[in-house]
Amino acid sequence: MSNRTPVMPGDTWFKSSYSGAGTSECIEAALFDGGTAVRDSKDPRGSRLVFSAGAWAGFVAAVADEQLGRCG
Repeated sequence: MSNRTPVMPGDTWFKSSYSGAGTSECIEAALFDGGTAVRDSKDPRGSRLVFSAGAWAGFVAAVADEQLGRCG
């Protein structure tokens, strides 16, 4: 596993279509060759989580199947 974060041009980031306008809890995602990165939309220069394509597909499938616990 690489410790290097891929460079993401500013126009590759997007918000989910499920994010409402003006909400305070949004993430943005960027697709790149071999994976997906996510970041806090309120702090675009902050930390990013980078997932391989397989790890991201597994995460999305687990969310869709409601296999993850709920917060709160």
